[in-house]
Amino acid sequence: MAKQDYYETLGISKGASAQEIKKAYRKMAVKYHPDKNPDDKEAEEKFKAAAEAYEVLSDENKKARYDQYGHAAFEGGAGGGFGGGGMNMDDIFSQFGDIFGGAFGGGGFGGGARQRRAKGSNLRIRISLTLEEIANGVEKKIKVKRKVQAPGTTYKTCTTCNGSGQVTRVTNTILGRMQTAAPCNVCGGSGQQIDKKAPDADAQGLKVTEETVSVKIPAGVVDGMQLKVSGKGNDAPGNGIPGDLLVAIQEEDHPNLKREGDNLHFDLYISFSDAVLGTSKEIDTVSGKVRIKLDAGIQSGKILRLRGKGIPSINGYGKGDLLVHVNVWTPQELSKEQKEFFKTMQDDDHFAPDPKDHDKSFFDKVKDMFS
Repeated sequence: MAKQDYYETLGISKGASAQEIKKAYRKMAVKYHPDKNPDDKEAEEKFKAAAEAYEVLSDENKKARYDQYGHAAFEGGAGGGFGGGGMNMDDIFSQFGDIFGGAFGGGGFGGGARQRRAKGSNLRIRISLTLEEIANGVEKKIKVKRKVQAPGTTYKTCTTCNGSGQVTRVTNTILGRMQTAAPCNVCGGSGQQIDKKAPDADAQGLKVTEETVSVKIPAGVVDGMQLKVSGKGNDAPGNGIPGDLLVAIQEEDHPNLKREGDNLHFDLYISFSDAVLGTSKEIDTVSGKVRIKLDAGIQSGKILRLRGKGIPSINGYGKGDLLVHVNVWTPQELSKEQKEFFKTMQDDDHFAPDPKDHDKSFFDKVKDMFS
């Protein structure tokens, strides 16, 4: 089933301000909050969907990618988690608990205090892809060094915050006594502290290990696009949520093809005799070489369009085209006999330029190409 548009999920327009987005999410979150709708699976799914939409639209960079590519901007290696359809309550309350204010007794189920689960830090890598890999999609296996829970390390509930991850501070001001909540300085907000530490563990009970991670990259990705592999970042101390692996796409230059959006361009150089007599030439495409026919009398600057031989749209709207730009190569070094031949042709009417209405100028061809 197609995923609902994030703007429709929150009931807002695409031009909504940051404040309007936050207000719409809070309205949805309060309406479908689990405390208000116990054992209601449909309400829970709407609650998660609203959080997923808000997670993307409240982030300026993610919102820009979503506006350009839709849900496809977070697919292909995105896995679960935010932007990938795998929402869980721990993520929502950990990141957006402040949205609910005091409406639900601290943002937890059942109105009581809810133990906060810390999230591990994200890891970032860059993957270089050829045009062929971008056009066809690819699965890459990469080695990643990440922090994981060291075997033998055990945790217990933090004795300072009693597992809530927060401590309450009361300060006196000219307006009276003010109560504020801050992350626990003992457990760092995780609600857990080390009970027994393994010999090879760091101060948080973690150790660095190398792991092979499989990243599925969909066809049509764009240079600079970022994909997410949920849960493959660093582990969090205690019973926390692992961070994510963020994969930035880098597009390698192709020796013969140039990309422009979903279209590809190929510069084909032919000899003067080939242009006069006609010929066939083999050219590169992202799916292998193909042979094209060039009619006799073809003009330099002619653009041949090979439909569907470009890059697939990341949004699934078909494929771009391959545009072949024909360039007639003028010889620069000629023998004495060859020069004499061309001198005899200078006054020949067949060699005199005589453009017809269908022989459009370069400007007209470019204009047609983008119309």
